[in-house]
Amino acid sequence: MHSLARATCTALVLTLTACGGGGGGGSGTGTTTSTLSAAAQIGEKLFNEPLLSSTGSQSCASCHDKSNHHAAPDTRSVPAGADPGHEAGRQAPSLQYLKFNTPFFFDKDGTPTGGFTWDGRAASFAEQAAGPLLNPNEMANLSVEDVVAKLKRSTHAAEFRRVFGDDILERPTEAFTRLQYALQQYQQEDPDFAPFSSKFDLWQAGKAQLSAAELRGWSLFNDPNKGNCAACHVSSGVNGNPPLFTDNTYDVLGVPRNLEIAANADPAYYDLGLCGPTRTDLASRSDLCGAFRVPSLRNVAKTAPYFHNGAIKTLTDAVRFYVRRDTHPEEWYPTDSNGVVQKFNDLPAAYQRNVNTTEAPYNRSRGGTPALDETEVADLVSFLGTLTDGYTP
Repeated sequence: MHSLARATCTALVLTLTACGGGGGGGSGTGTTTSTLSAAAQIGEKLFNEPLLSSTGSQSCASCHDKSNHHAAPDTRSVPAGADPGHEAGRQAPSLQYLKFNTPFFFDKDGTPTGGFTWDGRAASFAEQAAGPLLNPNEMANLSVEDVVAKLKRSTHAAEFRRVFGDDILERPTEAFTRLQYALQQYQQEDPDFAPFSSKFDLWQAGKAQLSAAELRGWSLFNDPNKGNCAACHVSSGVNGNPPLFTDNTYDVLGVPRNLEIAANADPAYYDLGLCGPTRTDLASRSDLCGAFRVPSLRNVAKTAPYFHNGAIKTLTDAVRFYVRRDTHPEEWYPTDSNGVVQKFNDLPAAYQRNVNTTEAPYNRSRGGTPALDETEVADLVSFLGTLTDGYTP
């Protein structure tokens, strides 16, 4: 196992199709160009507007910082919420390259695929945007009406009206839908969300050379008996795009429990990804408990900490976890009073059978030889560093 007429625009918001504003003017092209549509331009401003949070202190950019590849700007396990004492339940992933994703579906083999957010519950950028705005542990607005009232008071209200209609802010439900659409179009259209400007991309184009260590890492990345990273983080291009380094499926990795997350102080609480508690439509699918979306590895060297709960703090340790989880579990999991390693301790015992233990590099026994030695781990980390955008030869 490896996220027009007013009625028409509202419907199209969730299908990644561009449509014009209500009566004010401006229309989107739905393409990635150097010139943003009117909707994308106001979307960029609102993406960076902290007034849209409960305390006026947090914007979308607070957790998805443009200067850090639209990922979290710090190394906290999970972002702090707008209201004091609150925090998001999961690590803030980069928003880059998500424009190539699809709504969630099960493929012909029954493999969960696509969707936005770590559990894929959002079908588009637009739907994803609503989550933080209304989440009491994130931007903490009380309602759609609450968000629109803040938008109405912002310095962007006049431009929002010009794009979506003079009376749009008097209709909160429709205004919120337009806000979602604007945020979506910004992420769809702005080239910064998919620059393909890494050393890897230049190497693929014959404009840069990888070092010996990076080349060895590239080989280990693709070797099915060594790193086997490409099994989920696909290293070949798809649909005419350069490699995205994800197959957009889901995997159960058995990542250690992170006690830095406040919710985990309750020993009865578990974040089970696809089967809940945040996502509810797959609650009966016990076989999916513990599964989280496979993210792109582009810019992975700059977006620590790692995994949905931020439990692993460095890229080197993330690679080590993959290859030493089963051979040396005591390095990653606590032991009980009898000295027994509590492997897969962030999953209830009934769901630990879901953990991926069949593919390399997991298919090893305790005390055995890891699939990669320390030199090979370093080489693989060197290669992963070539996926950072903004490379200058």
